[in-house]
Amino acid sequence: MRIGITGHRGLPDEVGGRVRSTLADAIRQYPPSGLVGVSCIADGPNAWFAQAVLDHGGRIEVVIPAQRYRDGLPDWHHEPYDALLRQASDIHHTGISESDSQAHMSGSELLVGLVDEVLAVWDGQPARGYGGTADVVAYAQRTGVPVRVLWPEGATRD
Repeated sequence: MRIGITGHRGLPDEVGGRVRSTLADAIRQYPPSGLVGVSCIADGPNAWFAQAVLDHGGRIEVVIPAQRYRDGLPDWHHEPYDALLRQASDIHHTGISESDSQAHMSGSELLVGLVDEVLAVWDGQPARGYGGTADVVAYAQRTGVPVRVLWPEGATRD
């Protein structure tokens, strides 16, 4: 089973803790043999998902939306990003240089094309910028890839 992830970054700590637990529970529903998690491994749900897949005995593949993608991530996330990247069984590149919203959406479209299902850490609200979680969910739905929304009851992003 190949599962992808999309989700909101910058979640409050309390919500982040609940999301981590929800992701781990969701991943445990899949048999570890043959489980492949596909992620852009950004800070937040993308990285938490990738780690949960590895912890469950699956493997990860990484989509890199742009050559300069890592540079746009928070400095504190560079070390976890690099560690996850080293554990990837495969790495997929969009071929885009600049890390902007178009590159992020292109990376997400590539990710959706690689998976059987997308887990979406999504509050159900419209994207706050092009390429946001709502845009990725809509793209997956348009292309026929099932989406499972994981959002803690009563949680907010702000």
